[in-house]
This record gives sequence, structure tokens and C-alpha cells, in this order.
Amino acid sequence: MKQIIYSDYNELSLKTAEMIADIIKKKPDALLCFPAGETSVGTFKQLIRMNREGKISFSRSRIVGLDEWAGIGKMKRENCFSFLKKYLFDHIDYKPGNMCFFDGEASDLAAECDKTDNFIRENGPVDMMLLGMGMNGHLGLNEPGTSFDLYSHIVELDDTTKLVGKKYFSEEVELSRGISLGIRYVMEASLVILQLNGRRKAEGAKTLVNTGVRESFPASALKNHKNSFLLMDREAASLL
Repeated sequence: MKQIIYSDYNELSLKTAEMIADIIKKKPDALLCFPAGETSVGTFKQLIRMNREGKISFSRSRIVGLDEWAGIGKMKRENCFSFLKKYLFDHIDYKPGNMCFFDGEASDLAAECDKTDNFIRENGPVDMMLLGMGMNGHLGLNEPGTSFDLYSHIVELDDTTKLVGKKYFSEEVELSRGISLGIRYVMEASLVILQLNGRRKAEGAKTLVNTGVRESFPASALKNHKNSFLLMDREAASLL
């Protein structure tokens, strides 16, 4: 896992977007995976700009969902897919038929896992996976203690995730379960980019850099990845 520290969030976002753009230029039909989270918004803005300027096109890209909240009822209007739609998809030239996302409100979540596994089997492996890291070290919704051997799977949410996740919703929501690509997909991806920004992620960055590979801190799996990058701004790296 190669570590790169940038001066601030804007530089972090730009450099990350440039890495992703390089993948798209080299392989226009690349299979891409994006996270729903605050850290990635700056990167999305840069990708949107590049798309509008004609520097990259998502028209042939294939996109797979990283994770989704399950069983949140009417608040699905603010779920992970909705976040990505608002901050990225509504502004680029993607084709809906080239996408596969988990439906967290489906009656059969196991079938949703199968659907996504089949999509990746037909279009993968994932060429580029952009990730953020939760306060508990999770990647996607792979919570502490989750086996690194899983592909798509149903998740019982960690208490930290239940608490922190509520910030993404405008009304009270009960978070208990989720559905996620497993760490095995992360490890099989050709390129993985983990972004950390801000002082609030400094302790997590310190833990990640100084800990061994262990399932109790899922992000540590990236230390064994053949082509992974830990990209941080100066604040996130302040305790290193």
C-alpha cells in the first residue's frame, strides 16, 4: 500500500480524480466502483468537470455499487445510490444499463448478492475501486470482525456505523443491516484507492499505518493488496 500525502482536500480530490481518469482513458469500458461518502464528493466534482470538458467519458464505463443500507423504508430516497446519483451520476454521461447496484429494500437480499456477483463475474474484475474508511476501520460495510474471504454479503451493522451513518439522513432512520461487496472483491480489484481527509480521520490513519493485517480493522487488508494507494491530506496524516 503506497502512501501519498497531499497539502489539502482540494489537491487530494484532484489527484485522485486524475488517477481514475487515467484508468478510464486507458480502458473506456473499465469496471468502476465508487463509495457514497463525504470524502469522495470533491473527487466527484473533478470527474464531472473532466467529463464536461470532454477529457473523459463514462459512456462505456461499467459501474458496480459498493454497498447499501438495508430495510430503511421511505428513507431509501437518501440511500447510498441516491447519494451517488446526486453527487456524480446526474452529472455525467453514464448508461444505466451498464450499472449494477444493490437494492437494500428487496425482499431477498441474498438474491441481490447473487445479482451483483454475477455482474462482476461477467464484467470484472473491478478495474478501479475508490474507498473511504469508516471510523471503525470498515471498508464499504465490511464491519470489524468480518471475514476477508467474502464476496457480496449481508451485513449486521456495527454500533459505530449505526451512529455515524445517521448523518446522511435528513430524518430519523433505524440502521441495523446492510449489504456490501466483500473484502475479497477489494483484494481482487486491479487498483484500489483509499482516501482519508480531515482531522477526524487522523486517528484511524495512524491505526491503519501502524497495525498489522487483522479482521478487527478491515482497512488493514489493503496492506496485502498488490496495487493499493492510501491518499491523505495533511490533516488526516497529522498523527503519522
